[in-house]
Amino acid sequence: MTGEPARGDHWFEELANHLGSAYLRYSFTKGTLQEVRALTDLLGLGPQSRVLDVGCGPGRHALALAAAGCSVTGIDISADFVALAEAEADRTGLADRVRFLRRDAVDLTGLGPFDAAISLCQGAFGLSGGPGARQVADRELDEPILAAMAGALAPSGRLAVSAFSAYFQLRYLSEQDTFDAEQGVNHETTAIRNSAGIDRPAELWTTCFTPRELRLLARAVGLHIDAVYGVTPGDYGPYPATIDTPEFLLVATRTAAAGSVVTPKPSQPPTAG
Repeated sequence: MTGEPARGDHWFEELANHLGSAYLRYSFTKGTLQEVRALTDLLGLGPQSRVLDVGCGPGRHALALAAAGCSVTGIDISADFVALAEAEADRTGLADRVRFLRRDAVDLTGLGPFDAAISLCQGAFGLSGGPGARQVADRELDEPILAAMAGALAPSGRLAVSAFSAYFQLRYLSEQDTFDAEQGVNHETTAIRNSAGIDRPAELWTTCFTPRELRLLARAVGLHIDAVYGVTPGDYGPYPATIDTPEFLLVATRTAAAGSVVTPKPSQPPTAG
């Protein structure tokens, strides 16, 4: 494992460490190359672009961006995910273009500056609710993550963050889910299976958003909003936001005022990353 240890534990870390490489068997992970191609266009990336992947998981987006010539830093709260990503970078000969660190998503101190920052598929942004949720005065859930990402960008750097749609989630709320209307957090009870075929019960807490909420959060941390698109895993693009797409994709640009970060107290549990 490379980098500084994250502070404490987050409920997602235990689940991620159980899943390990089995995470990549889920259908939402199969559209990586399409998503990276779309992000390359939306963010104006090119060879040598410096990219930060927040909540990188086993590194699928980070590795694909590195293969396209970008210089990438991926962070995640899960030590097992970081180890898997590092092993894949070595196996594919990309270790000179990508590095992986175990870090808290709200603490990006010493990283950057980056030309672009991404947080996709609820790898970090969207996982601030649930047990031990960090409550910061005058801050909404996930706002500190967005602030930290904005602060890690170079002047005029670009940001892309995907988020579950509150509209879609409520429209198709399952019997296994409950929705906290005050916080906008969906609670799902499920089971997850690792690569050895071992099942274990799991609870997931995912923050859901409307496009307006994403725009307000982005403005609160000093970002200029370029667009909020309606997307589906494996089908990213400049599509209009509707109630029929499961996710929204916020695209924004750093301004001079961006990156006001609230530093949590050491005793508070970390946010997933």
